[in-house]
Amino acid sequence: MSLYNLSYCTPENIPDEFLNYDNPLEQLAVGQSGKLGVLQLGLEKDPDSHKTSIKHQYYKVPLCIKRALYLEETFPEMAYVYIISPSGGILQGDRYRIDITLTNSAKSHVTTQSATRIYRMNKNFGSQIINLNVDKDCYLEYIPDQIIPFRDSRFYQVSNIKVHDEATCIYSEILTPGRVASNESFEYDICYMKVKSVNQEDKLRLIDIAKIEPKVESIRSFGILNNYEILGNVYILTPKDKVNIIQKEILEILSGTKKAIGGCTKLPGENGLLIRLLGSFVYEIRDIIYSIVRIVRRNVLNVSFSGIRKA
Repeated sequence: MSLYNLSYCTPENIPDEFLNYDNPLEQLAVGQSGKLGVLQLGLEKDPDSHKTSIKHQYYKVPLCIKRALYLEETFPEMAYVYIISPSGGILQGDRYRIDITLTNSAKSHVTTQSATRIYRMNKNFGSQIINLNVDKDCYLEYIPDQIIPFRDSRFYQVSNIKVHDEATCIYSEILTPGRVASNESFEYDICYMKVKSVNQEDKLRLIDIAKIEPKVESIRSFGILNNYEILGNVYILTPKDKVNIIQKEILEILSGTKKAIGGCTKLPGENGLLIRLLGSFVYEIRDIIYSIVRIVRRNVLNVSFSGIRKA
């Protein structure tokens, strides 16, 4: 039996909100070929070229990657990696798992080729596990494109982020209301995103949950999204001596923008930051996230960030 089976790709302790949907499919069953997406990626700094390179990779469609790219003129050692899904999105019964490990002072920016689309579902749900392991002196930017939940879709994502106290990781999420152009604004059943982070000794750094059920609760109410439609979350795990200056510069960005609203708070123990953003358009939230990446990269690596190149 393959190691990469259904149990390997299925999150533990699935919330009760999804158990009501955990019924068999009438078409291709959960766990069959094409329903399990696996990506394993190991990145290290090459001792000869000093560039970060892919030392280990394994993928199982509908997840895959191509070779690492080196796009930053000011920091040519950084590896850019694009996660690709040939299926175009997550279907009912799909179970995805992504494992990314950085060792030996690796520096990388990981993103998706395009938005993550959660297709309409009449049975079951879709899920994704993201495991990030960032070792000492490593640096990772995990900045995927937005999530687009279609009408009647159900999506559960759990992200486990293990970051050494002497390493840095930026992790972001953007959640849209759906296919607005098709009049599918907040027509999905549930989107549940859980983020947990620990350090190298498995000491808890944060747990954060974003759960939105538009058909159960009023999304437009005060304290949820109010008059905004786009939710952005950014988590920064970095050495304590970097936290204050990074927070100060992020707060200056947030106070000076008219594109969106947001807040930036220190994590317990002051070993990182959590940024929550609300906006009306994806590009507004994306621009702020890119500004945050620039701030962190400048303060941690002393290099610039020129943006992300996508077709």
